[in-house]
Amino acid sequence: MPPQKVEVYKVVPKTVPIHREFVGQLYGEKDIPIRARVEGYLEGIYFKEGSKVKKGQLLYVIDADPFKEDVASKQSMVAQAETILVQTESDLKRIKPLAEIDAVSKRELDIAQAQRDASISSVEAAEANLNIAEINLSYTRILSPIDGIIGRTLAREGEFVGRDPNPVILNTVSDINTVRVQFFLSENEYLKLARAIANHQENKKQKREIELILSDGSIYKHKGTIDFIDRNINTSTGTILIQATFPNTDGLLRPGQFARVKIKVQEAENTIIVPQKCVSELQGMYSVLLVNSENKVETSQVKVGEKVGEFWIIKEGVKEGDQVILEGLQKAKPKSEVVPVITDFNPKSNKQ
Repeated sequence: MPPQKVEVYKVVPKTVPIHREFVGQLYGEKDIPIRARVEGYLEGIYFKEGSKVKKGQLLYVIDADPFKEDVASKQSMVAQAETILVQTESDLKRIKPLAEIDAVSKRELDIAQAQRDASISSVEAAEANLNIAEINLSYTRILSPIDGIIGRTLAREGEFVGRDPNPVILNTVSDINTVRVQFFLSENEYLKLARAIANHQENKKQKREIELILSDGSIYKHKGTIDFIDRNINTSTGTILIQATFPNTDGLLRPGQFARVKIKVQEAENTIIVPQKCVSELQGMYSVLLVNSENKVETSQVKVGEKVGEFWIIKEGVKEGDQVILEGLQKAKPKSEVVPVITDFNPKSNKQ
């Protein structure tokens, strides 16, 4: 049979981006726990679970009667202390002119002065106790500290809250207009990323790509940025915490989700790449079919590196100018003669 035509990909070194992927967990920009700061029976819940809430919106009400009684008691103590203060000030005013004309002893003046000063301190102490009682009373009405989405309530009406083992944290409100993704890197991975960030800062024109790959394999439409690297390596795990933030204006992302963060760590220059469909794998060994200078097919064992899109990076086994068989592999047998047709590989058109 005459030589068969086969499509080949001519190897040309290229500059390709090298990415790394890390598994991370999502958090809200703010995740604020809603706590019961006083003990009591939960009287009312004034929100819908999983809904949006506004800052200052009423969420829970705890039975306020014991705290109202405490406020009334402290108010009476303030009134009593003020009455005593009025009396001691009156005594001091009466004794002062008498002491000036030596009608009473200096000791009696000192006692009156001390009693007046003690009365002032008593009023201040009573007012402080009243202030604490009023603060505790205000804690019976639990308000949202921020705008955000509130979760499932951990306590129901009629339940005693505020003391372990009863619920202390009743709920959580999250601001998810921006989300944080936290993930961990090994020490070696961190060094690569740190060098990449340093290079990026030196070259402001280089666009850093930080993508979020969701659990269903889809790529989140907004890019993110790294905004936090922990100060130290965890000595027990040998990893370091990294945090990236992503805009979440449409509310798709929620705290607690797991996702993969894809980061470009370097630009590999003069890199040999071939389409993945050209590479065959058998028992961990990789190979490609080449068309040599005599238009004959030969097999070449290769050492592969990272995947870049629809390509493999080839570390060994293929060099610049080689013709790798792309289509017609079934027609190409080792040592057989073929007619190579150089073809541009376009992953999108091949998928279609």
